[in-house]
Amino acid sequence: MHNNGIGVIYQLSDLLKKGAKPLTALGLDCVQLSCWDSTILTSENARKATEILDGKIRISSVWAGWSGPAIWDSIDGPLTLGLVPATYRNNRMEELKKAADFAKWISAPDIVTHVGFIPENPSLPDYRDVVQAVKHVALYCQKSGLDFNFETGQETPATLMRIIHDIGLDNVGINLDPANLLAYGRGNPVDAIDIFQGYIRGVHIKDADYPKGDFYKLGVEQPVGSGSVNFSVFLPKLLGLGYTGDFYIEREIDEGEEQTRDIKMAIEVVRSHL
Repeated sequence: MHNNGIGVIYQLSDLLKKGAKPLTALGLDCVQLSCWDSTILTSENARKATEILDGKIRISSVWAGWSGPAIWDSIDGPLTLGLVPATYRNNRMEELKKAADFAKWISAPDIVTHVGFIPENPSLPDYRDVVQAVKHVALYCQKSGLDFNFETGQETPATLMRIIHDIGLDNVGINLDPANLLAYGRGNPVDAIDIFQGYIRGVHIKDADYPKGDFYKLGVEQPVGSGSVNFSVFLPKLLGLGYTGDFYIEREIDEGEEQTRDIKMAIEVVRSHL
């Protein structure tokens, strides 16, 4: 019997507007609050969020977005996503630090983000610049007792572990999204567990396929159990190696009956392995 929490990713703006009812109706243990608008990451909104969820659902993580363009493909993605593009880097570093402040105010243990298409070649200046940028934010998190977690996706597992080792801080870890590894064509999530051992601090429950046909575009997200993530192997392997963190269900389609149905189905998939 495992005691991992089951939650969802939920927008902070929706929590402030709609309250906790959409979450409590699903019978969840925890939530990963997501925010792409750093202007609402205020101490007042931290107080409101805490009051809304107090005694109902545990806030266990903050997914920190950033401003500026974000094109989720293999053509413009390297030029727009995360801390990799130098044009947006300094501003986004400050936004991630605001997310860290917010996480501290709501007593969440970490922030999570997509750092972007990390250069594969560690000898390039671009790679070293990204290492320093992430280290700066991670050190800021460390001062508040927070972890900084990479969300998997745009980099191979080996590249991700390389940059974590090069950063050299014990508060840097991984939020493992198995669907992203497939959608970006970066690796098999079952195999990635072996590479990421000891660094996995959060897991998204999401499904997808590898890119097909047009290899400049990402693979398509699917309802959990309908894509190429082998959850019947992925989840037992993760738990068998001692993962004790939370699972956050993510279904990136418009809110409605289909999204709710798919989330409920994913909850049952996870529960069947706990």
